[in-house]
Amino acid sequence: MLNKKEESNMLTKQREESVIELCKKLINARSYSGEENKVSDELKTFYNANGFDEVIIDKYGNTIGKIKGNRPGKKILFDGHMDTVPVEDESKWTHKPFEAEICDGKMYGRGTTDMKGALSAMANAAVNFAKDTNKDFAGEIYVAGVVHEECFEGVAARSISSIVKPDYVIIGEASNLNLKIGQRGRGEVKVETFGVPAHSANPEKGINAVYGMCKIVEAIENIKAPHHEVLGDGILELTDIKSSPYPGASVVPDYCVATYDRRLLVGETKESVLEPIQKVLDELMEKDNKLKAKVSFAKGEEMCYTGNKIEGERFFPGWLFDKNEQYINDVYNELHNMGFTPQITQYNFCTNGSHYAGEANIKTIGMGPSIESLAHTIDEYVEIDQLLKVTECYYGIMKALLK
Repeated sequence: MLNKKEESNMLTKQREESVIELCKKLINARSYSGEENKVSDELKTFYNANGFDEVIIDKYGNTIGKIKGNRPGKKILFDGHMDTVPVEDESKWTHKPFEAEICDGKMYGRGTTDMKGALSAMANAAVNFAKDTNKDFAGEIYVAGVVHEECFEGVAARSISSIVKPDYVIIGEASNLNLKIGQRGRGEVKVETFGVPAHSANPEKGINAVYGMCKIVEAIENIKAPHHEVLGDGILELTDIKSSPYPGASVVPDYCVATYDRRLLVGETKESVLEPIQKVLDELMEKDNKLKAKVSFAKGEEMCYTGNKIEGERFFPGWLFDKNEQYINDVYNELHNMGFTPQITQYNFCTNGSHYAGEANIKTIGMGPSIESLAHTIDEYVEIDQLLKVTECYYGIMKALLK
């Protein structure tokens, strides 16, 4: 494996510049969800120029680089999404969102924190590890640039895990260099009411779907949120209500839909989440025979830059691993030996870990540069110091797990 001289030279000046340069290129390549092709091209170029053994592009456009060790062993997958949320108004930015300007030790741009910084660090750390070991390690390293994470946490990742079949997954979402071993999941719950249209001058001839929804919303407020001692509450929060037709134009609305954000705890199922809401609907409909309502999970559908469609139900499970698991201890101890002092905590938001850990039960850790509150913000940035340090940390994670 590595001798002390090789370890001390892990991030030379040239290697630091490589991380920064790749990050700049990824920021320069605007990549809203469904438009990740330019970032994919940059990753392919980097993989091919730096000794990756194989580059895989799946039907959705996920871009996976593979480095194979000289000996058989575990597979480690580094997951970093290529898409970003849009920039709504560039004029509000002090630093242009796609120029990757560096100022006072910070690189500014859309995706610096969420999460092209981590993706740049992952790709470079894999190259450095392979070079320093001369590929004399047991296992395989995969670095995946993932599409459509901002729309579907974990849906595109299903394709990646079916191709790679990883033993370990490292999620690169912002963590301020701490280790994340869990998260609440997310469900998008849709409650619908159905009425009868009529002219608003004669409302008695119709059934107003909005009035029915008002009763339901009031009743749902009384549902007690489940609680997890580590992850917190399984929040159920109303996020929007829409009626149809809209604008009304003198018509009694015959349809109304309310959307709820439900934060999911470990072990919750689709059925267990919908059950208390369905109970509310059943009780209200029994009292009012004019009320017609149903509840379900919303479904999404988006086009990928490859021309293929990605779709799925908006139910993304929560997950949590025991901090005393061996692989977590191995990673923590290696990072500690390298001089890092990460805390072991959980993400406050949803990630692709909803698939890897929540659905597939693959051993997963989150670690990324920057702080999560900078994601999706005006003048989003990543500190160069954190970008370089997380590159070292990813190197240490490979050293800990590929034995």
